[in-house]
Amino acid sequence: MPKASPQQEPIAIIGIGCRFPGDSTSPDAFWKMMCAGADTITEIPADRWNTKTFYDPVPQRPGKSITKWGGFIRDIDKFDPEVFNISPREADWMDPQQRLLLEATWQALEDGGQNLDRLRGSKTGVFLGVSTTDYFFLQYSISDRPRTDVYTATGGTISIAANRISYCFDFQGPSMAMDTACSSALTAVHVACQSIWQGDSTMAVACGVNAIISPSAYMAFSRMGMLSPTGRCQAFDAAANGFVRSEGVGAILLKPLSAAQAAGDKIYAVIRATAANQDGRTNGITVPSPIAQEALVRAACQSAGVLPREIQYIEAHGTGTPVGDPIEAHALGSAIGDGRSENKPCIMGSVKTNIGHLEAAAGIAGIITLALVLKNGAIPPNIHFNKPNPYIDFAKLKLRVVQKLEPFPSSGPMLGGVNSFGFGGANAHAILEGPPAAKPKKISRNGKLETKTLILPLSARSHAALQALGKEYQTLLAGNTDLQTLCAATALRRTAHSHRAYLIGDSKKEMQEKLTAFLAGESSNGLVAGNISSEPQSEPVFVFSGQGPQWWGMGRQLLKEEPLFREKIEECDRAFRALGNWSLLEELGRDEKSTKLDDTAIAQPAIFAIQVSLAALWQSWGIKPCAVIGHSVGEVAAAHVAGILTLAEAARVIFQRGRCMDQAPARGRMLAVGLDAKQSEELIAKA
Repeated sequence: MPKASPQQEPIAIIGIGCRFPGDSTSPDAFWKMMCAGADTITEIPADRWNTKTFYDPVPQRPGKSITKWGGFIRDIDKFDPEVFNISPREADWMDPQQRLLLEATWQALEDGGQNLDRLRGSKTGVFLGVSTTDYFFLQYSISDRPRTDVYTATGGTISIAANRISYCFDFQGPSMAMDTACSSALTAVHVACQSIWQGDSTMAVACGVNAIISPSAYMAFSRMGMLSPTGRCQAFDAAANGFVRSEGVGAILLKPLSAAQAAGDKIYAVIRATAANQDGRTNGITVPSPIAQEALVRAACQSAGVLPREIQYIEAHGTGTPVGDPIEAHALGSAIGDGRSENKPCIMGSVKTNIGHLEAAAGIAGIITLALVLKNGAIPPNIHFNKPNPYIDFAKLKLRVVQKLEPFPSSGPMLGGVNSFGFGGANAHAILEGPPAAKPKKISRNGKLETKTLILPLSARSHAALQALGKEYQTLLAGNTDLQTLCAATALRRTAHSHRAYLIGDSKKEMQEKLTAFLAGESSNGLVAGNISSEPQSEPVFVFSGQGPQWWGMGRQLLKEEPLFREKIEECDRAFRALGNWSLLEELGRDEKSTKLDDTAIAQPAIFAIQVSLAALWQSWGIKPCAVIGHSVGEVAAAHVAGILTLAEAARVIFQRGRCMDQAPARGRMLAVGLDAKQSEELIAKA
């Protein structure tokens, strides 16, 4: 099959939020767990239900489950509603899935360095995969009907799970929940990408969730013969005997690649293409179709503009069922093995062997797994794989199950796929590629990495939360994190909350000392802590000063370290050169003995240039004034920043003003100081 051209711009994954079994409460923790080959499956926690009542190892017993195992997350009942401006009463009626989704979305946005205030009202879409309704049915049980509350409907309705994310963060793009059973979350990713490609969303949150708080589904799946009685997912192994139920939540933040690169966003991986289809009629509604699965992979590859044989790794659906695994493997081999070299089989694995089957959230766990694989350039082991399934001819299909942590293949582009199949036949697939090469770090003129005093700003919604955040930053500072990158990301890519601490230093050691003092409640030079009013803050006003505060070394460090500041000074220099026979840059570079900044004809243009260049620099950092005001020389600088005078016009006013004042007698100078820009122009014209 000839390679097709990509049909659309790749979409970058710029943020990840997750909470999976095994205390995988962050992308880093999730990655470390997988690399360690951990098995996070446990017995059903006592806070869910009494397993003695419902567990029975004898198959097909009515009202019983053949297994007492699963993948569970801690503290599913814990939630801080005030963070999302939700009342405690309403929170009580909210499905835990809604709470988990809000937390994971928040985490993905922070991980992606997005300022929440700047996203309000944006065309950010929300696309959710969700299927389980345990909490809804508990609330609507006969015994609970008398307690029906005003928040009952919104607390348990599936559509609200997506809509509440949009509501809480004030996102105004499309917002929808979809249920295709086990492929729900990857289908949500597919729809999210389509929304971005069609222009309906400028950015999107794609997420999936599953919470297990009732034994009902355990009993149903047991009667269907789908669950593993041993509680272990043994994907593609001869001993595979069923899937293991699991819960968790995942959210990814999606943005067009060009937009992500322009904003300097961190990029885990890029989505080249997605595809979705349906099995149609098979031997049973829960029986997969290898023909449909193969067609799905080929369609995704064609849309991505890659040949199937170029795919190097597949994060498989891999549930560990005797029927599903061989069908998936044969479908993959038929598509990806076509034309592939026999000595370079496609590597495959399934994170379900670590965390179980998250059902509606399985697809988001799969895509997060693949994104981390591509970001880190390594493939974690597929655990519980001891003896290959005899119904899968791996050599013929040109497939290989990864059994230990190994590097991602170095030949060709880093390409991988994610499979996700609903038990009713709704299938989804995504093709991902590794992130673009990172830009080199900023180098100074002498060829060394730039270093300077930095500010690390921390903020949270409460003092306790700020303390907790400080402890997290202790871990970051103790690791390999680049200090400049950390400070820049914290300052520019985190939402500022009311409780704040500012650490000032030029090394990790110094920052750690300041942070230790803050956590101990001690004072220290270079440490400022406190809280601001929760009332909306006024926008800043820029005040431009007159002649007098100039000094021989002003602006020198900014000229050296801030390119934008220097560009503006150089622009002013060209404007003044056109009016006179002296150089602003040369005057700003003189030493203390030879400086001419005490001469009014030089001082006023220099003060003007420094101030308008500072204003340009501050505005580039997002600090924009709602008003400007100036005194004397500052009047002209204010007029330029306000857009009343062009730089050339303002430079002419300042140049002539400075020359006139330098040459005028004392009384004339006093009169000139009180003139506004228009009056100065009139005076200059008369002169």
